[in-house]
Amino acid sequence: MIATLESPPLHPLLSRLVSETGAALLEVDIFDAWARQPGAAMLVFADDPERFKETLDIAVIVPELHAAGRGQFRVGLLTPAAAKALAPRYGFARWPAIVMLRDGQYLGAVDGIRDWDVYVGELDRLLASLPSRPPGVGIPVHLAGQPAAPSCH
Repeated sequence: MIATLESPPLHPLLSRLVSETGAALLEVDIFDAWARQPGAAMLVFADDPERFKETLDIAVIVPELHAAGRGQFRVGLLTPAAAKALAPRYGFARWPAIVMLRDGQYLGAVDGIRDWDVYVGELDRLLASLPSRPPGVGIPVHLAGQPAAPSCH
């Protein structure tokens, strides 16, 4: 586990997630080095379980997904501060979320709480997929001096 002295104590279900999956507890300053390690990785974006009860759902789901994946990926649990800081990088819409990477490159995300079959199907699909660019956060970008492209919005 990677943690700093400023990290608040983990809820017992999040501690269980860490112990059962061997998850690293990630802060912003060590995130990129951890993410770039070879192989597949699951990032867990969660928030304070006292404020967001769905965090406890994902804390129970992730160890089960890890067991179902038979060690095909390592797990990183982002501290709430790191999760908030890094979430815009991956453009998911709902919390909690899991983001899959391979060799530090984006494979995809599953956001919000879903049915078990959705998690299993998405995990299989993401582990078999090629890396891609993470989705944007919905802010259109235009080159200076160029006309904006037509939009459906």
